[in-house]
Amino acid sequence: MRISAAERTMNYVVLVLFALFALVPILTILATALSPQIGEAPGLHLGNFVEAWQVGGFGRSLGNSLIVAALVVTSAVVLSVLSGYAFGTMRFRGATVLFYVFLLGLMIPTEATVIPLFFDLRTLGLTDTYAAIALPQIAQSVAFGTFWLRAQFRTLPTSLLEAAALDGAGPMRTLRSVVVPASVPALTTLVVLAFMWTWNEFLIALVMAPGGSLRTAPLGLSNFQGQYTAELALLSAGAVIVALPMVIMFLFLQRHFIRGMLEGAVK
Repeated sequence: MRISAAERTMNYVVLVLFALFALVPILTILATALSPQIGEAPGLHLGNFVEAWQVGGFGRSLGNSLIVAALVVTSAVVLSVLSGYAFGTMRFRGATVLFYVFLLGLMIPTEATVIPLFFDLRTLGLTDTYAAIALPQIAQSVAFGTFWLRAQFRTLPTSLLEAAALDGAGPMRTLRSVVVPASVPALTTLVVLAFMWTWNEFLIALVMAPGGSLRTAPLGLSNFQGQYTAELALLSAGAVIVALPMVIMFLFLQRHFIRGMLEGAVK
């Protein structure tokens, strides 16, 4: 089907408008972060980032977020690969019912479970630990990861799996040598999404670590805003510092991420 010049122009206009809608807030925050504080001379003030880092103590909160993100992403991806492989390529009794149980993790909001989880984890003596922050997020990410990878694994050619079986490969070897290499874009998409959700999580980190010693990056930014300063330039600099790891990850993995999203849309 041929697309007319008017339709092509309109497509570009819509894309540019959506790009501006997404970029203008980001550029505004970045410009504010480089602007002078009250009483300072005009110009670019890169020192705002240094001052925000020192005053806000972002080194510790970013480190906590990296540890939690590493625990959540690693555990969630491994468990999602195993469960998605089982649901996507195997037939066993109760598979449909069990899969719907996994989907409940996507339907129940965090706000409905965070308080009961807190009391359960406090009974086990896990509050104010990395496990208390990571375990609920692992469960949430596994629910989505199982749904996402099941769809990916179901689209793999049956002949590919049969050829591996004929070569003498067992289920785990087939998963490791055939299924995972063929699903790199989908796995990369899952890694990026799980990292983004974990990095931005506020409520679970706030409730599960009430002592404040394991304050994550979003909590550090909130504390910075509420206790230390009302300077918009410093607040914007702190926001840029907190968002920077997500931007870096996306820039490194954007090719696989976009490919995985497009493949998911086709399915």
